[in-house]
Amino acid sequence: MTKYDRNINPLRVLMIIVIISMLFCAKIVSSEELKVEMLDKSYAPEILYSEVGDKIIWPKSKGHNVEFVAGPTSVSLPKRSKMNKQYDIVLETPGMYYYWCTPHKGMGMIGLIVVGGDTSNKAAIAKAKAFGKSKKKLASILAKL
Repeated sequence: MTKYDRNINPLRVLMIIVIISMLFCAKIVSSEELKVEMLDKSYAPEILYSEVGDKIIWPKSKGHNVEFVAGPTSVSLPKRSKMNKQYDIVLETPGMYYYWCTPHKGMGMIGLIVVGGDTSNKAAIAKAKAFGKSKKKLASILAKL
């Protein structure tokens, strides 16, 4: 037996493994799955509040998709979803994200996601593109924040 073998305490090794496991599981358990329904010409809810790491799901809906228009600065926006398919994302950066249904954006089918309670980019979202009924609807949704 070497001097290094005598210094290994099995209880200490077990405690380290348990602590690491708890930290790993805490991240998994703390994230949630949130759903946004795609209705006739709107999303429900129009404003979704999530935490960093939550999984956001738009279930399959005929004739609809999800396209992100604006988000926090220096963040690459998620890719546009395919039509008629379920869409899942996990947002890792706090801030506001503005999205619409590509074919129905002019009819006001828009939504906002507020990640981590951070609304610091609200002014930038207010200046983002909007078409037809989406212009008034975006202003109305932002006024609710």
